[in-house]
Amino acid sequence: MSHPTQRRQAAATRIADAESAAEEVREALEAAGIVLPSLRVDLASCAGEATRPLLDLGRCNLDLARKLASVLRGCVR
Repeated sequence: MSHPTQRRQAAATRIADAESAAEEVREALEAAGIVLPSLRVDLASCAGEATRPLLDLGRCNLDLARKLASVLRGCVR
């Protein structure tokens, strides 16, 4: 098992990477005119040594969900 300091540093790295990915998604969505107000890092998924961080895209209303679907359909080639 690794040293507690190493585990904390690894967790901090995973969280920073997840926050960076969340910001990338946020910026891309905003460029398409979409704001997901609940977009965030799922901190529970950053715990542990062998886990992969997840993003919680959160909740949105039906109009926003349809706009997101429309944008995604336009990206499919």
